[in-house]
Formats: sequence, C-alpha cells, structure tokens
Amino acid sequence: MRSLFGAIDEALARGEAVALLTIVRAQGSTPQRVGARMLVYADGRAEGTIGGGCYEQDACGKARLALQTGTPLLARYDLNDDFAEAQGLICGGQMDVFIDPIAPTPRVCVIGAGHVGYHTAHLAATVGFRVVVVDDRASFADAARFPTADRVDVADIPDWLRGADLSPRDYLVLVTRGHREDLDALRAALARSTAYIGLIGSRAKIARLFARLGTEGIDAATLARLHAPIGIDLGAVSPEEIAVSIVAELIAHRRGRLAPRAATAAPDLAVRAPISMRWTPPAAR
Repeated sequence: MRSLFGAIDEALARGEAVALLTIVRAQGSTPQRVGARMLVYADGRAEGTIGGGCYEQDACGKARLALQTGTPLLARYDLNDDFAEAQGLICGGQMDVFIDPIAPTPRVCVIGAGHVGYHTAHLAATVGFRVVVVDDRASFADAARFPTADRVDVADIPDWLRGADLSPRDYLVLVTRGHREDLDALRAALARSTAYIGLIGSRAKIARLFARLGTEGIDAATLARLHAPIGIDLGAVSPEEIAVSIVAELIAHRRGRLAPRAATAAPDLAVRAPISMRWTPPAAR
C-alpha cells in the first residue's frame, strides 16, 4: 500500500487539497497510539485510520471543514464521556487529533507571452505561484524565455482554455495581443471554473468586450467574475510596472484581501484607472 505522504504528493501534483489527521496525544486506553495518521479529501474520501468509530467520523467532518477554511485545528476526544458511551466506545481514554489542511501551490496561467506576460510570469514565480505560459506564437512561447515556469505551451489560446486541465484554484491572467484574441479567450475562460480571471486593457476596450459578451447572452454574474482592467491601480505604465500591479492583485486574492466585484453587467470602470497595453521603449521616453 502506498504511503500517506506519497498520497499527499500525488494529490498536490494534481491540484487537489488534502487534510492530514494525526493523533498527537493519547492518554489512557485509546484505539490508536500517538502518531497514527489518516488523510481526508474534500469529497469525503479517506486513507488510513486513526482508530475508526464515531470520533473518526467526527474528525473527518472537521477535516472537510478545515479544507474549506484553510485553517488547522486541534480536536480533543474524551472516550469515557456520555457521547462515547452512547456510541459504544469503552476505551475510557482521551486523545487529541491535529487536523492540518494541505493545499497545492496556486497556479497562474499566463495567457500571452508578450512583454507583460513575460514579466508577469517571472514575478509570479518569484512570489511562490506555479506558472504556466501559453501563446500561439512559438517564438514567444519558448521555454528558454521562461526558465521559472513549470510549463510553456504553444497552442491556440481558446482551444487551450477549453481543453486544459484547470482546477478551481487556478488563476487565469489574460494578456493576449489584441481585441479579437481577447474576445475569443474570454468566451473560453468564462466557461471554466477557476479562482480568478483577469484581463488587461483600457477601460474603453473592456467596455466594448463586455457589451459584446452581453449581446451573446453572458449574464452579469458571469461577467462579474472578470477582473478588468487587471491589476491594482499603481499608475503602472511600463511592462514591468504592469506586471507588479497584476501580481499584487494575485497576491491580494490569494491572501483573501481582494474585495469581490459587484454582479453588474459591466466592470466598475468609473473607479478603476485604465492599464494601457501600449509600451514606450526607454529610449523614446
């Protein structure tokens, strides 16, 4: 049988969170000793055991809650109390179970390998995201340009977004090179269940895209998932600065500090400054 730690590695590799339950204190007669472990997944699957019975069932429920909140907890079980007696437990001891939720490192999919995508990918990897880069131009989606990326794919962008193995923990950063590419990519991205979707562009461009998608029947709640213009307003101009603003927003989302958008049919264009896609070379400034 595979080890529990091997199972953790496999779960994280496929982007799945798992909770590790460990008996950290046992006093008196208990069904398992200190160090007994088991794993619990978000869908209720489990591997290993900490002794079975009603207290293990209760600990599994607490583990699923910990997976939702991301917060570790310590559960104490008194096996000689009225609850234990009612469940037929006659061990008579006490034990503490530490429940540790383990989540995979968030993954950022940088869609577009131009100037902004290049700097965004490098900076996202620096602050601890796994990074995938996608572009339909082989000269841009070159693994040698992105040594810190986990993967670099040359692919049709809408096709990649429709067929990629994306999880609800993934971040999509759309920094493609033009209006048509953005529209096709947005249609595909909004059909996927991901943690975050962000799009670069001016306020006017974003408004046009929202209007077009609205005429196609995409509802306001779906459009509200889109962070556009992408990035925290830092007054960014250069590709490097824009990348900083984008990754700052990704960090805010990861840390639970990014306020959700209102469910409206258009972005809050009046209060968010535009982020320009134009770049002036240093020599021309």
